[in-house]
Amino acid sequence: MKTQYRLAAERDAEQLLKLTWRAYEPIRKLGIRFAAAQADLDLVLNNIRKNACYVMEEDGRIIATISLRMPWGQQPGPYGVPHIWWFAVDPETGQKGVGTKLLQWLEQTILRDTLKVPFVSLGTADKHPWLIEMYERKGYVRAGEKDLGKGHMTVYMKKQLRHDL
Repeated sequence: MKTQYRLAAERDAEQLLKLTWRAYEPIRKLGIRFAAAQADLDLVLNNIRKNACYVMEEDGRIIATISLRMPWGQQPGPYGVPHIWWFAVDPETGQKGVGTKLLQWLEQTILRDTLKVPFVSLGTADKHPWLIEMYERKGYVRAGEKDLGKGHMTVYMKKQLRHDL
């Protein structure tokens, strides 16, 4: 199997929408109102155009996606560094560590080695039964929380990527 990481293009939008709907089905069932969980084609295209939307392909098929909102963009994160959002793994891939591989590639290759950022942030729902603990296992620490009017508290997390700055 050949794995490739790349920026998403507009031609990927329909495939990303289908992947996102499959991946975020459990989130919708929990009643958590992440933007990606309710995505439509326009939102996917907007994400591709306005953010750094990456895909992971296996043999030419998109199996996962993750996006960065930049501090200078329309929806910056809370800490002046790139902010991870819209992280989805196609449930059809099974539990193969695909999400971990994509996240590590983003953290190391893009954020640490290319952009040279000292840390990265993300936000998740306090009501999600396992996401906070998953990110903590991956080295993220809680950095704050905020009520964004979505029916849950958004828990902000950070991960140190460089120790030389």
